[in-house]
Amino acid sequence: MSKVYTVAVLVGSLRKQSINRKVALALAELAPASLRLNIVEIGDLALYNEDIDVTPPAAYSTFRDQVSSSDAVLFVTPEYNRSVPAPLKNAIDVGSRPYGKSAWSGKPGAVISVSPGAVGGFGANHHLRQSLVFLDVPCMQQPEAYLGGAGSAFDEAGKLSEKVRPFLQGFIDAYAKWVEQHTKS
Repeated sequence: MSKVYTVAVLVGSLRKQSINRKVALALAELAPASLRLNIVEIGDLALYNEDIDVTPPAAYSTFRDQVSSSDAVLFVTPEYNRSVPAPLKNAIDVGSRPYGKSAWSGKPGAVISVSPGAVGGFGANHHLRQSLVFLDVPCMQQPEAYLGGAGSAFDEAGKLSEKVRPFLQGFIDAYAKWVEQHTKS
């Protein structure tokens, strides 16, 4: 039997009905049997503050444990002002501390940016990749994933569009191979 890799999925939008969350859930459904995608919630994380991290809040510890215990990480994010949303950047900071004990280090990652706009969150995607380099997250380079016009990716009932399905399937299949190739034993 093949190994099943657990993937911590971070969704940059906090809205319960966000397009980004819908894409994350669609990717979980499309994922091959070798991947188990679990959304790790970021909305309850207090803004990172080294002073309160002396005795970490429960939300910090839970988040770090969820990321640390995963084999890989996947980021699904909108673009806010040509960058990632503040809650996602905060989650990255919380997971990277305390210094020398980053929950991210060495975990194979990927980024998909999702936007109702035509550019597909290109700025957020690349800005996030800059942080991942520093965090020692080997990030899948190809296929790049920018989902523009995402407002039409799902019908009124929430079903994934047949036009978008092949794109997401190709992305998650490539990511499964990336994870298998880059997961430390």
